[in-house]
Amino acid sequence: MISLIMPSKAQKKLTENVRLRRLQMELTQEGLAKRSGVPLPTLRKFEQKGAISLESFLKLQMVLGGLENILKATDVEKQRTLFSSIDEVLEAGSTPTRKRGKHK
Repeated sequence: MISLIMPSKAQKKLTENVRLRRLQMELTQEGLAKRSGVPLPTLRKFEQKGAISLESFLKLQMVLGGLENILKATDVEKQRTLFSSIDEVLEAGSTPTRKRGKHK
């Protein structure tokens, strides 16, 4: 699936969402920084410019209650194989398939 949202817009929206959630929880920047273990200057830079490491972002989400949603959003569902005959079932079980990325 192709997304029409540009990364810069998504980054801005994530920044806004974190700030709004922090305010809903009645946390100051200092309070969120202390609870999450993210340095205050890092949190301020994130709220102003949107720049943050993945680890720090996940720490913030852990405190703000969004970590599970991020994991669900990035979960990869296993594709179910539908068989039309018993021969396909037997053939699928006999040869292991290797999973590799595509070369570009």
